[in-house]
Amino acid sequence: MHFILATIGSAGDLFPFLWIGRALRERGNRVDFLGPEQHAHYVKAAGLTFHGLPADMAVLDHPDLWHATRGLAVVWEATRPAMAQLPRVVEALAREQPNARRVLLVHPLALPEADLCRHACPGLKVAAAWLAPANLPTVHDPLLLGPWPVPAWVPHGARRWLWRALAAYSLDPVALPGLNKARAQRGLPRVASMIDFIPFVPDLSLALFPDWFAAPQPDWPQPLYQAGFPLHDPAPNAAPSAALRAFLDGGKPPVVFTPGTGNRQARGYFEAAAQAVAELGLRAVFLTPHAEQLPATLGPHVCWQEYVPLRSLLPHVAALVHHGGIGTTAEALRAGTPQLVVPLAHDQFDNAARVVAMGGGASLHAARVTPARMARALQGVVGNTQLAAQSAGLAMRFAGQGGVDGLCARLETLA
Repeated sequence: MHFILATIGSAGDLFPFLWIGRALRERGNRVDFLGPEQHAHYVKAAGLTFHGLPADMAVLDHPDLWHATRGLAVVWEATRPAMAQLPRVVEALAREQPNARRVLLVHPLALPEADLCRHACPGLKVAAAWLAPANLPTVHDPLLLGPWPVPAWVPHGARRWLWRALAAYSLDPVALPGLNKARAQRGLPRVASMIDFIPFVPDLSLALFPDWFAAPQPDWPQPLYQAGFPLHDPAPNAAPSAALRAFLDGGKPPVVFTPGTGNRQARGYFEAAAQAVAELGLRAVFLTPHAEQLPATLGPHVCWQEYVPLRSLLPHVAALVHHGGIGTTAEALRAGTPQLVVPLAHDQFDNAARVVAMGGGASLHAARVTPARMARALQGVVGNTQLAAQSAGLAMRFAGQGGVDGLCARLETLA
């Protein structure tokens, strides 16, 4: 069988696809991997055939990238040059083995182009990997529209209207003109609403999070297979640096701060964190590959690292302060580490709300971060014995989490 995997975005978007791609290859399937050019080393290290797609790195500095409502449109526009290449590459791969049973597994933002591929390649099946619950529109509770929770008393009809209104305001004006132009060139009908179109493109949806984190909803697309978290790390056993080892051994467990590897706009976040830990007498590890956003001077109570596998770091820390990306959230849950989630945009608000509801941590909206608020939030997390016990209990749920084999078998059945 032939599987083509296509994704966009940061390493956090890439790793779940690597988790699946490696497993499919180990089961004897052919796997071709399409992704942003800057991630080539990750894909090649996993032993997969890589096809690079153009990547707009300037988007990382766009002022609206992390905006609660405008951020999705920014991501959409930045990824269109790469997605425009998807039909051409998929059609070329299909010509190499015209009689193969073939599945195209894509990031949800690639589904419009995946639909074009399906019409161009007879027999091609399309699957979508939904990385976080918030990516799947629903009218059922718990429901957040960006950072705003929708009260339980709001009827389903009004919730559907709210979803469509949000899409009509934030995404449709940016996405529909180009999409409908591409569809018209192929003789396909126009799309009126992205939120009514995207979830129903795939022949199979994969929800890459367990049901104890987000139970399936009646209006999620079908057929749907729900798996556990795709906890992939390219170097899970990488030894910590000598500086980090010495720091961890030199005092009480620190608090780890990370705004996400793709965030180059976190200067205020790190300044607030530095002032907060100094005020509280805490030690801290700052994780970011973008050193220019750190305070000019870091005291001896702060250790900066470009990257450390969370799997190896979290067992040695007091708490994790992070942006609420689904991969980071899952790693903290698995480690039983208390969390302070500081969401900015996209699925992060929903992930934060779920962590709080499960008793795994607290949340502070990134737009409200100040040194004083950061300090108050940390006081409620660090050293909180009840929160630590609840976090440890959540980690036990991973013992029964299904592996990737069931997911691969479902994809093979689709093929």
